Amino acid sequence: MRAVAVSQRVDTVPCRGERRDALDQSWTSLLAACDLLALPMPNHPDVAAAMFSDGPVGLLLTGGNDLARYGGDAPERDETERRLLSIARERGLPVMGVCRGMQVIQDVFDVPLKRIEGHVAIRHRLTGPGGGVEVNSFHGFGAAGSVPELEVTARAPDGIVEAIRHVREPIIGQMWHPERETPYDAADVARIRAHFGAAR
Repeated sequence: MRAVAVSQRVDTVPCRGERRDALDQSWTSLLAACDLLALPMPNHPDVAAAMFSDGPVGLLLTGGNDLARYGGDAPERDETERRLLSIARERGLPVMGVCRGMQVIQDVFDVPLKRIEGHVAIRHRLTGPGGGVEVNSFHGFGAAGSVPELEVTARAPDGIVEAIRHVREPIIGQMWHPERETPYDAADVARIRAHFGAAR
């Protein structure tokens, strides 16, 4: 199976004085269902860059942690993901951003995010070119617009951008969490499989 580099959230454990890299086990299961191997990246820019430069066929930016510029407390994650995204773009590798991961992509392309209401622990239907399907929602920040490089492919009913794709590079993003669906949605599995070249 093809390996995909997967970013991890930062969890703090005050009673132990630790900052831990963490990845929901569902990501490993979902990627396995897509015939892909998850290769978790540590939130250490130099180490992650060295690991990513030798082998993985793409990059998956996962959810969790707000970006530091919007009040998040994991600047090392921001730096790591920006570094990995830069390497992926230099190599022309496919990138997928989910929730925070899509926001990282938007931030790199100077799309402003804003605090939003009504998008945490709900389900809603998408509108626009990729519309019509119901998805989960677990985010407190979003974007109302985009830039020419990032085409909007779906929006929430209130107009917040829910999915994007780069008009020239193999970069896509979505705000809903495919790893949190039970069972996994066939359309999500097909999209991930095709994007990372694991299509059957």
